[in-house]
Amino acid sequence: MPITIKIAKTGPLIITGEDIAQVQLVDHEGKPVEIPTGKPNLKLCRCGASVTKPFCDGTHSKIGFLAGETAVNAERSGGAA
Repeated sequence: MPITIKIAKTGPLIITGEDIAQVQLVDHEGKPVEIPTGKPNLKLCRCGASVTKPFCDGTHSKIGFLAGETAVNAERSGGAA
């Protein structure tokens, strides 16, 4: 099974696959970021509010994060998505 990156509608990027250990994460300077082991997937923060950046800690659900497309659609319709 290939590594898959799923974009959650109002949450993180979720990386899954049989060989998730092959994923290499680097920071803006190209330095390796240690990836937690023993988890079936890797969740990366998109809201910017996670205390455990670059990893998701669920804060998006507490702050009402809306991804770009969802936020634009809500603005156009005059309500929440």
